[in-house]
Amino acid sequence: MTGRRSSFAHSLLNSHFRLLILIVLILCIMIVVASGATAATAATSSIPDQKTPVIVTIVPNPVAENDVGEFIVVDTDGVSNLTLTDGESIITVPVVPGETVALSAAPNKTRQRVEIPVRQAAVGLSNGGEQLILNHQSERVHEVTYSDAPEGERLNATSMEWIPRGVELRSVMSTGSADVTAFVLPDTPAIPITAIQSANKRILLAGYTYVSPPMTDALLSASDRGVRIQVLLEGSPVGGLSTAQRTQLNRLSNNGIVVQLLAGTPARFAYHHPKYAVIDNSAIVLSENWKPAGTGGKNSRGWGVHAHSRATASELASVFAHDSTGYDVIPWSQARTDIGFNEVLPATGQYPTQFDAELMSVDEIRVLTAPGNAGEAVRSRIDTAEKRIDVVSPRMNPSGPYFYALVDAAKRGIQVRLLLSDAWYDTDKNRAVVNRASELNATGLPIRAQIVTSGDQFGKIHAKGAIIDDRVALVGSLNWNEHAGTKNREVVLELVGDEPATYYSRVFIADWQGYEGTDTASRRGVNTESEPEYVPVLLALGALAAVIIAGYALYSTILSDHP
Repeated sequence: MTGRRSSFAHSLLNSHFRLLILIVLILCIMIVVASGATAATAATSSIPDQKTPVIVTIVPNPVAENDVGEFIVVDTDGVSNLTLTDGESIITVPVVPGETVALSAAPNKTRQRVEIPVRQAAVGLSNGGEQLILNHQSERVHEVTYSDAPEGERLNATSMEWIPRGVELRSVMSTGSADVTAFVLPDTPAIPITAIQSANKRILLAGYTYVSPPMTDALLSASDRGVRIQVLLEGSPVGGLSTAQRTQLNRLSNNGIVVQLLAGTPARFAYHHPKYAVIDNSAIVLSENWKPAGTGGKNSRGWGVHAHSRATASELASVFAHDSTGYDVIPWSQARTDIGFNEVLPATGQYPTQFDAELMSVDEIRVLTAPGNAGEAVRSRIDTAEKRIDVVSPRMNPSGPYFYALVDAAKRGIQVRLLLSDAWYDTDKNRAVVNRASELNATGLPIRAQIVTSGDQFGKIHAKGAIIDDRVALVGSLNWNEHAGTKNREVVLELVGDEPATYYSRVFIADWQGYEGTDTASRRGVNTESEPEYVPVLLALGALAAVIIAGYALYSTILSDHP
């Protein structure tokens, strides 16, 4: 008996010893990993502190015979002794005033495209793709790998997005506080018309489609008053151009108003999809097209805002100037000869005014544009939400980045509601969103989605907007999908303040409560209002339990050989 006890004690001691060794080994591995990370950082230690030279832009496939004019842009950050290699040749990167330099085998050609110093270099880039490495004294500081370079486009080495020739990406622009008139459609279609009628100096109207006889009347009247007017539209909208649009654009053009289409190739944008107008020193931004179903108030639920803001008008005038002077812009008088037109019946619905337009103050207006910043800015607002997010959108991809961002918000305990259209072309995808939201809601996540059917207040959902934390409202043309945020021209106004958030929230709640579609939570009795308080606690307790069970299992395994 004593021998068995001695053997057991010895074995138990060995077990504890093995457990101690295991812990020591884990600590050693952690130290080695940490040391490796330190060594990796030390590899660039020859660069002065806080200096970060990087590859900025790559243009491998210019629109020129034999790719003449291909170039690379490097921000040296003032660091000398930099070289650039593709694994076959090595280029010395010079330090220039301003610190950012373009390297090109055809510097005169490249100078036509950039406003930074250009230096001669033996740049030869593959259209099929390759890896470029920026070194400092033989130590790697940055690398970029690309493949299948589209003709004429440049690679943004930060976002790894291909940017079409002639597109200059814009940053989010804050235009300060202002008074705005918030309105919705089909309730108040007079707001855009009245604004046009008040113009004294300029009207810059940008859109996707244009089929509005009342708007044409207002524009012609403004032109007679000496107002300078330009109209810029998409040249190839889905479904083509209608004969009704041809009639209205002919009326404008034949009376001396400048009408242009983005119809040239290669196109800078997949679609010119914004809906805005700069009117003297104010600007209207909305979700609706310039046609009876949209601004005419004959069908769609839309959101709009008239910003009485000189700075906002100036920013959008700059966007308009950029877009209306590109190589793919064609005068209507020329474009109309090459276009086939379709007969389309205009919307004729009649709807009551449930929500009047309201003049209010906003603390800040931020102008978002795509491509460039709108998609990222919207998702950033979702990621930083603290209480609730209400979204209205014609459609949503259940496998797309915006829906994933909303789900992640719900996982943080944020209340999420999503209102979708019942239009026949959106039905299948929107049902998938509703079903997925329903599944997630059943697991305890506070996310709900529903499809709104046509009713007495409007025909279909066409608004693209959101209210976040009862403090921020998003109004504009951006559909919540990756294509719109990266390929289309879109314009959104972010309105920061209690008043605009309250206004659009009232509209959202009325549309949410008045639906005839499918709710994903309330019919199952899920109390989503209390979920944020207990869901994180349950997750934390579950994680703690998992750690305890794992520890017990490990200890049991070690002792399993002993009597």
